[in-house]
Amino acid sequence: MKEFPISKVYQLIEPGPVVLLTTSYGGKANVMTMSWHMMMEFTPPRLACIVSGADYSFIALTKTEECVIAIPSVEMAEKVVAIGNCSGRDTDKFSEIGLTPLPATEIAAPLIAECFANLECKVVDQDFVERYNLFVLEVVKAWHDPARTMPKTIHHKGYGTFAVDGEDITLDSKMP
Repeated sequence: MKEFPISKVYQLIEPGPVVLLTTSYGGKANVMTMSWHMMMEFTPPRLACIVSGADYSFIALTKTEECVIAIPSVEMAEKVVAIGNCSGRDTDKFSEIGLTPLPATEIAAPLIAECFANLECKVVDQDFVERYNLFVLEVVKAWHDPARTMPKTIHHKGYGTFAVDGEDITLDSKMP
């Protein structure tokens, strides 16, 4: 074993696929790229995510307490990076990057038509926002595109490097 730089630990343990978080505040929809999230509960489905206080989406998420987690496939990788490389403060990312907003049914933030799945979420806990920028979300409605089977997702490894999902394997499990 050789010592590894602490500043690069996140590159080893990124939790899941890169997702897009949409918000709507003051009549303006926004989208950001996010890879720091995790599942917390099966039913009702809850997840936690980190949104930096410096991100434009932070204010909208704090004020409206709702968002969409849209899951892009690898075919959207360049758009995902473009979304992450600009700010909603001065850019209409939907029109600039070529995303199609679709109306959600439970919240004001839009779904993204180009993503294979969209999760309408409400913030159910902000206790850790001040200390860690961590929001606990509950999924209140979920959508998927049934025509897109087995989509591959991307996983951030740092500095513009991504891993793409590989081959699926199925092993015996005693879990329901």
